[in-house]
Amino acid sequence: MFIGRERELEVLNRLYRSDRFEFTVIYGRRRVGKTALINQFIKDKKAIYFMGVESNAKQNLENFSKNIMEFGTDIQAETAFVSFQAALEYVFMLAEKERLILAIDEYPYVARASKSLASTLQLLIDKYKDGSKLMLILCGSSMSYMEDHVLAYKAPLYGRRTSQMKILPFDFADTCRYFKNFSGEDKALIYGMVGGTPQYLLQMDDRLSVEDNIKNTFLNPSSSIFEEPENLLKQEVREPALYNAIITSIATGASRMAEISTKVGEDTSVCATYLKNLMALGIIQKETPYGEKASRKSIYAVEDNMFRFWYRFVPENNSIIGRGAAELAYKRIEPYLSDYMGKVFEEICKQYLWKLLLSGESPVVFGELGRWWGTNSSTRSQTEIDIMGVQDKDTALFGECKWTNEKVDVSVLKTLERRSQIFHYSETQLYLFAKNGFTNGCVETAGEMGNVTLVSYKDLLEKIIE
Repeated sequence: MFIGRERELEVLNRLYRSDRFEFTVIYGRRRVGKTALINQFIKDKKAIYFMGVESNAKQNLENFSKNIMEFGTDIQAETAFVSFQAALEYVFMLAEKERLILAIDEYPYVARASKSLASTLQLLIDKYKDGSKLMLILCGSSMSYMEDHVLAYKAPLYGRRTSQMKILPFDFADTCRYFKNFSGEDKALIYGMVGGTPQYLLQMDDRLSVEDNIKNTFLNPSSSIFEEPENLLKQEVREPALYNAIITSIATGASRMAEISTKVGEDTSVCATYLKNLMALGIIQKETPYGEKASRKSIYAVEDNMFRFWYRFVPENNSIIGRGAAELAYKRIEPYLSDYMGKVFEEICKQYLWKLLLSGESPVVFGELGRWWGTNSSTRSQTEIDIMGVQDKDTALFGECKWTNEKVDVSVLKTLERRSQIFHYSETQLYLFAKNGFTNGCVETAGEMGNVTLVSYKDLLEKIIE
């Protein structure tokens, strides 16, 4: 089942239709669907697909040779090319008269084993590009390798690519397309648990309850998701133990550098280096209050939902899970799920506002959205605003998101109004998002104010997946 990626496929097909040499770099975290995208793109086209393996150069060259032979050439079946240069040059020659795609998946495995591969590709691209109809795709899951050795200025292949794609997890709208049987609320919970990574979404069964899905995956030592975060870290970093400790500290409440450092027992300089690597992997994000650049108020959060859920609930229940007591572990987790979903709901609401903007329906033409926190000068108290977006010096929007079973009352709206006045914009639009709707008093007051939009989760879901 292939879902989403319409924009990426359109870009690839447009490049394919150019009928001249194209060199596309596709990269992104493991499990995000890069291979599925390539296979979907090449399925009805003349293509040689080669996936590198974590082995030596000889093994990879033999595999590459077989893939070329299987494409249908006049080479003897027992023959292997003597070098990657010979194999690649043969492919370039095949593409002199007709459109041909060469997709090298998990390129870092091949390039690490064959140190001269990048320089060889550089040589052959420069030699053949002007008369070639080859579409070359290099794909890799090692983010650091692809950025440092393929995309970076000092890399041999720099300046040769004609496009690049960083493949990200699905947004909430595409995630919903995976599931027909989950209720609207369950779709949000599943997104909160595993995010938009296709491989994780495939582990979810919409014929079962969310509770059973949690028990079957996160609370089941034999499931693939149970060991996924630690396995992924082992593939990407040298010292997974300290990375584990840092992610756990953030997932369980530490957000500032000093708090993280204290919780893991390491100097802030050490933590800063590890956090930088985790941000490059798309696991951790650094947030500053909206509108502020470098700020001492910066905080860290787990960006990937699956990592956030796993590190929030699995380590502290590991002993119980290891004894097969999934039911008991779930009972310990359940009381915290609503609180956990607060940040997830904020992200879903931001995606809703982006959809309004891109469809021309937003009353505020913002350039970005973010959270704001700081001191309210009039009350001298710490204040937070869930969502903020600015159009110009006069116009801005402010949003509050409530993932609670109770209907949102007028007091929440009045609080949002007061907080919006901290910034002294002459034109403001207020958005109130609620899981279960609003009280009559809140609806009446919003109507009287005139600059308020009330959005229930039901209405949001209809809009975001239309």
